[in-house]
Amino acid sequence: MEEWRDAGDLTGPAVEYLTHRAPGRHTGVAETTAGTVRLDISENGWTDHWYLTVERQTVRVTRSAEEAELVVRADREVFDQLATGRTHIIGALLRNDVTARGRLPLLTVLHRILPGPPGARHPRDVARQEGR
Repeated sequence: MEEWRDAGDLTGPAVEYLTHRAPGRHTGVAETTAGTVRLDISENGWTDHWYLTVERQTVRVTRSAEEAELVVRADREVFDQLATGRTHIIGALLRNDVTARGRLPLLTVLHRILPGPPGARHPRDVARQEGR
């Protein structure tokens, strides 16, 4: 049986991202998108549950094991890679590094909430710098 930890015991890129960068407005998410996502992060027999509520481009993050429309489960190391942009959520799913059940289109929302690869730039920004 997996046990649950207090958020005060947690550290690392995934926790940092979910605590400080994921909550708030995300303009890359469609205005009409709404849903709930639970992230189950496993490490050494423990599971940490993070609950994301998405509505009108705004993400709220809480700690809850409540049922969600989409549940994504992976090891802590995988979530740390996702939170730093070193791994893409869809690629991780295809490699079986993560499992997902429920409303799978919400994976694209999760993709838009998570950061891109380190050093990546938006194509429009590149074009502006080159004077196009």
